[in-house]
Amino acid sequence: MKPLLQSINEPADLRRLKVYELERLAVEIRELMVKVISKRGGHLASSLGVVELTLALHYIFNTPEDKIIWDVGHQCYAHKILTGRREQFETIRCYGGISGFPKKDESPYDVFGAGHSSTSLSAALGLAQARDLQKKNFSVVCVIGDGALTGGMAFEALNYAGDIKTDLIVVLNDNEMSIDQNVGGVHSYLARLRTDPKYFRLKEDLEQLLERIPAIGRTMLRSAERLKDSVKYLLVPGMLFEELGFTYLGPVNGHNIPGMLALFREARGVKGPILIHAVTKKGKGYVYAEKDPHFFHGVGPFDKDTGKLLKANSTATSYSQVFGHAMEEFAAGDAEIVTITAAMTSGTGLEGFSNRWPERFFDVGIAEQHAVTMAAGFAVEGLKPVVAIYSTFLQRAYDQILHDVCLQNLHVVFAIDRAGIVGEDGETHNGLFDIAYLRHLPGIVLMAPGNGAELASMLKTALALNCPAAIRYPRGKAHEPLPQDPDVLPLGKGLLLKEGSDILILAAGCMVPEALKAHELLLKEGIQSCIINPRFIKPLDRELICQWGVECGKILTVEDHLLAGGFGSAVLELLEEEGIKGVCLKRLGFHDPFTGRGSRDNLLKLHGLDSRGIADAALQLCREGGKK
Repeated sequence: MKPLLQSINEPADLRRLKVYELERLAVEIRELMVKVISKRGGHLASSLGVVELTLALHYIFNTPEDKIIWDVGHQCYAHKILTGRREQFETIRCYGGISGFPKKDESPYDVFGAGHSSTSLSAALGLAQARDLQKKNFSVVCVIGDGALTGGMAFEALNYAGDIKTDLIVVLNDNEMSIDQNVGGVHSYLARLRTDPKYFRLKEDLEQLLERIPAIGRTMLRSAERLKDSVKYLLVPGMLFEELGFTYLGPVNGHNIPGMLALFREARGVKGPILIHAVTKKGKGYVYAEKDPHFFHGVGPFDKDTGKLLKANSTATSYSQVFGHAMEEFAAGDAEIVTITAAMTSGTGLEGFSNRWPERFFDVGIAEQHAVTMAAGFAVEGLKPVVAIYSTFLQRAYDQILHDVCLQNLHVVFAIDRAGIVGEDGETHNGLFDIAYLRHLPGIVLMAPGNGAELASMLKTALALNCPAAIRYPRGKAHEPLPQDPDVLPLGKGLLLKEGSDILILAAGCMVPEALKAHELLLKEGIQSCIINPRFIKPLDRELICQWGVECGKILTVEDHLLAGGFGSAVLELLEEEGIKGVCLKRLGFHDPFTGRGSRDNLLKLHGLDSRGIADAALQLCREGGKK
């Protein structure tokens, strides 16, 4: 039997199939997903869980004229396969390939780019109101997960949507609750009843009839409304959404294609904002992902027949693990230490801490703004809050870092994981902006370790300070194990690693090991390079940098960050402030527009941030700069 998927090049092809054929197509889509992601890695479990939902959406709605917006994008693989990218799916998350997230310039079906959560509702409202203003006629649908719905931005949009009453369909993809107890005859009946136009006409006619009854009409109408609300509170699980002004439909089995087709078809004719509650199973159709959806949420290459990772876990300790171990060590001797994260317990290395001291561990969900201001509250009462969040997500709490922490000079420690290039997840997840958005904030101390030992020392230093402090560190190996007794570092003091007179290389954070390798390459070329690990990006070691910068006459700054506003910019400002002239300076880092997706090592090499690239840049500066 010829595979159905081979004939699907766009959603219009999908709509020519019989409904019963969609079940077969769902199986083929899952097979392709498992085959490709087992080689490439990616967000598998979420995408497996929404295959039928995706098929139903593209079957009923006339995309791309009708607009579908995917929140975060973890669940968009089936969408990509059905919208003309089946042949390209093998390249997903690779350099030069398609993105693992919705990307606006990749396809007209990717209506709105995503990578961070809780944005779909606001974007959808913008599209819907633009449609209304321009008197156009198309549907706007956004798909948001139960996790993304914890973000405050999502609730802001829900509140606004219910107030303006524009036509909007929100599909809540709930992959956490069991469908056995909540999906049944009563819920199906209510959903059918409340999407039936005859129900709305009857409701309006009854209201008009009651209002015409002299003296008691309005009282009867208010009593009827109270009775109706009481029954709905008893029977309908979505009253929060109803109170916000949405018509709530569901829960519906998100794997029942005929049921969803009928519900989506009816929902198109209902005016105002609608929320359809679809219950799905994460990892659906692949037994290993169903058993361990957390593991397969974001997974590396694996054996599809066994579900095991192809490469055994490296014995090298990661920066996240060093951070987690150090937190446990320090917290054991200091009861004032508390930790806060935003739905990233395991990713930030805090599982051990959460198990040992659950009363001192706080996971606030996808709510970075709340996490930061709550930490400020802890600090006011004399505790030592450590906020562990990925660099790309900490961006969402910029105002809280400035307004609630720095302007009050509160002792909050920010552990910024995944700083710099993260690799295959691409632009939306790269942490290339944290130096620029942190170093200008008043009173904050900003550090970057060159290895795991320094990370532990910097964490101990940050906890010993009495001001806001941040430590940025990358995804990947920490190069050195956690020391038994980390030192508190002298504030603002760098470390001279190699003496040399030809060129000064200032390597920030994870660029230190590459700079040391470049030093050896330069020796073979007869170049004596001086290598300094600044350790502190703010405050800089002014004396050390200026002394060796003047001595060498040429400075090369190296950072895993965007050049604009980064570490190199800080060094330029330092030279200007100190009145140092006649020194040639070149900055190595990422240019704007910044890099795409691919392996971290490959991207660093492509942008000249590996040892060979650093050595080549140093050679060029030595040849062109002359001796000052």
